[in-house]
Amino acid sequence: MLVSRGYRPAALTVCAALLATVAGCGGDTSTNDAETLVDSVRLYGTDGNMSNSFAAEFPEQTNLLSGMKGTSPLTPLSDDFVARLRTVDPQLNDVLYAGEAYDAVVISALAAQLAGSTEPARIAAQINGVTTGGEQCDTVELCLELAQDGTDIEYRGVSLKRGGFTDAGEPSTASYATLHFDEDGQINNGKTEFVGAGDESTTTTVAPPPATVQNEFDRNDGPLKLGGLLPITGDLALAYPPMAAGTELAVREVNEAGGVLGDPVEWLDGDDGTDPEVARATVAQHIDDGVHVIIGAGASGVSRAVLPDVAAAGLILFSPCNTDAGLSTIDDSGLYFRTAPSDLLQGRALADVILRDGPQRVAVVARKDSYGEGLQENVRAELTRAGISPDRLKLLTYEPPDGADAPPVDFTGGAEEIKSFGADAILIIGFGESAQVIKALSAAGLPVAQ
Repeated sequence: MLVSRGYRPAALTVCAALLATVAGCGGDTSTNDAETLVDSVRLYGTDGNMSNSFAAEFPEQTNLLSGMKGTSPLTPLSDDFVARLRTVDPQLNDVLYAGEAYDAVVISALAAQLAGSTEPARIAAQINGVTTGGEQCDTVELCLELAQDGTDIEYRGVSLKRGGFTDAGEPSTASYATLHFDEDGQINNGKTEFVGAGDESTTTTVAPPPATVQNEFDRNDGPLKLGGLLPITGDLALAYPPMAAGTELAVREVNEAGGVLGDPVEWLDGDDGTDPEVARATVAQHIDDGVHVIIGAGASGVSRAVLPDVAAAGLILFSPCNTDAGLSTIDDSGLYFRTAPSDLLQGRALADVILRDGPQRVAVVARKDSYGEGLQENVRAELTRAGISPDRLKLLTYEPPDGADAPPVDFTGGAEEIKSFGADAILIIGFGESAQVIKALSAAGLPVAQ
């Protein structure tokens, strides 16, 4: 169940009743009347665009972000962890998915140590078990020491604080942050609230294979190799710096603690381009280079596209930021994992944030891919469950750019539709390209709340 600061189940009932009253008073409101009823429009975003880096998409127009708010999977990060990240990247301006990226690397390393092997299938068999059912540890050094002794461990790292992984290889619980943009296009940390979600009872109860004590194995397969498949370029590139810092920090700290199976872990960088074709080429290179675990991809749709290639090669795909709910049941041969929570949870958190403002008409705009359309449907279902009738909801999608040289998104027509609809709340589900949606809304004369 979703639990948030100041949230009560009755709030949904009150919102539903208010909406029903407004709908009853409105009767057969014409399109023009709907427009005149809107004094201001509130903007909402999601993990793909609620970051400080998003402001770079608005040269001299950062005021368009003022007042926009939304949710993102985010655990409160300690000052110590953020300071360690900045030893990797002193200019780091965002921390979104840095903890999840760090944990994906650490969990992979611990699983290999417990397996006594760098064989991907044996590592995969240990991953869920690393997060549950054993002796709790919360530092790389302590966890590796226990794993070397063959001790069953329960890793509690940066992003994994409560429940462990489910049978599907993803977090059973999560933390979301409600984020707010100021007029300078930066997140106001003083307004951030954290929301817990998920259910610890869904944590797996399947025991992993017995751990291998470090002096009991004989291996000649070389060091553990991790390959990056993160968005160095493309529409999701704004999310790359914190994930890069998280992975680099994790590799460094694992190696400072003695490495895995007596050898330093090797990291081979790689770009997913926020593009399936770019990602497939990177995966092929990683296969040639003998990588065991691929950390990525960034976008859920890219992971869907490359997973068949990864699984056919017998490798592990471990994403720190995929949230598409459909990935929980995808055919992955037991080789796909993620430290980011399913959008089934984010859909509830977003609906809560939107409903607090008492909207009358809600438009939900999403990029046309598995992430955008999946989260759009989750939010629609939650808003409908809360009492917003279908005639008060408008769902729109847009085609994301097809490659780096493609023209920018043209949302002019969609903006006019939303204006005619009379929306007073607009949720935008997208990556860097979603800036074009906001610019189109502004150009259409929608009175965006500041």
